[in-house]
Amino acid sequence: MKKFILLLLFAALVQSSLAQHFQFGLKAGANISNFTGGDFDAVKKKALVGFHGGLYLKFKIASFGLQPEIMVSTQGAKIDSVSGSYDWKVTYINVPVMAQFYLKGGFYMEAGPQVGFKLSDDFGSSTLNDFAKNLDLSVAAGLGYRGKAGFGLGARYTAGLSKIGDFSPSNGVNPDFKNGVIQFSIYIPLTPRGK
Repeated sequence: MKKFILLLLFAALVQSSLAQHFQFGLKAGANISNFTGGDFDAVKKKALVGFHGGLYLKFKIASFGLQPEIMVSTQGAKIDSVSGSYDWKVTYINVPVMAQFYLKGGFYMEAGPQVGFKLSDDFGSSTLNDFAKNLDLSVAAGLGYRGKAGFGLGARYTAGLSKIGDFSPSNGVNPDFKNGVIQFSIYIPLTPRGK
């Protein structure tokens, strides 16, 4: 009986300790994206405003943390050509894993890799087939602020590492380009704040 009581006490202590260093919540915000690199001789590309939203987990130990996320994200660019203006938009399920360093006053810096899985692509009236590849690899860095209750704001830049175009060069456009995305986010915790 004593062993059983000790086991219950140990389990309660472990659970309490984990709860103090773990947080789960919602994240959402705006994307400002464009294509970087590549050859867009016959068209002009401009920034496209989109959105992102999903879930995050935060694990914190002392001044360091790890924050994996799963986000739906719309990215791409506005393209102006002689035939008109179109949004070339790709929707991804993005999975970033950010290492975070916590500063005084609730501020933090972060950096880490991201893998994106294409859900859909939409390229206006273009005749390109399968505009974007199914996989997008990126790195990201940013900073933000978290209040005592866990609510927060963040800004992040994600730079593509892999070429995303999945078509043969045509109409003055070479598929040799990557994603570049600026994100502004809000964090809404669904569990108590990790200390």
